[in-house]
Amino acid sequence: MAIIARYHVEAQTGVGFRLQQGQFLTIIDPQGEQVADLVAFGAVNTTEWLSSGRSIDYSETIYLTTGHVLYSNRSSPMFTIVEDTVGKHDFLFAACSPESFWILDGIQGYHPSCFENLEKSLGPFGITGDRLPTPFNLFMNASVLPSGQIKIAPPLSQPGSIVRLRAEMDLVVGVSACSTEACNNGTCKPIDVEISGETS
Repeated sequence: MAIIARYHVEAQTGVGFRLQQGQFLTIIDPQGEQVADLVAFGAVNTTEWLSSGRSIDYSETIYLTTGHVLYSNRSSPMFTIVEDTVGKHDFLFAACSPESFWILDGIQGYHPSCFENLEKSLGPFGITGDRLPTPFNLFMNASVLPSGQIKIAPPLSQPGSIVRLRAEMDLVVGVSACSTEACNNGTCKPIDVEISGETS
C-alpha cells in the first residue's frame, strides 16, 4: 500500500478530508495519552453518518476494537477496524463544545472544542455543526461503573499507538485532536492522520 496523504493535526485543532472505499485511515497518537474524535459522512449523501447507536447495537459492546464494524445511521458499514494497538476507546461522549465547558466546568470564556474543530473542518463539505453525530473517540479511556456513572481515566495509548480503519464506502471524514484537558491526562497534544491504499 502507498501513502496517499498525511495530516499533522495540531493540539486542539481538526482536519476534514475525503476517503475512498477500500482506502485505509490510520489515526496515530504521536506523543501518547491523546484522544482523537472521529466523525464520518457518506460522500454521496451526507445525510448518512457514522452512528454510535447502530455500531454499539450490532457489535453488542461499547468497547469496539479490531474486527468490529462501524455502521451508519442507515445500518450500512462505514469502517472496519483492521488494527488497534490500544483496544480501549469511547463511543458514548459527544464532542466537547463551548456549552459543555460551561455546563460541566463553569468555563465562561473561550476554550477550544472538538465541536468547533469539526464544524470548521467539515464546513467546506457542506456539513454544519448541528449535523455532527457522536464521534468515535479514539484512545479515550472511559468506563461505565456499576452505578451507571461514566469514569474518564488517562488514555492507554503510548507514543506511536495506532488505530487503522478500512473505509467500506466513500466518505467525508473529520478528525479533531481532543480539546478537553481532562480526557488527555491534563495536556492536549497533536494527532497524526495517514491515508493509504492502492494507487493507479
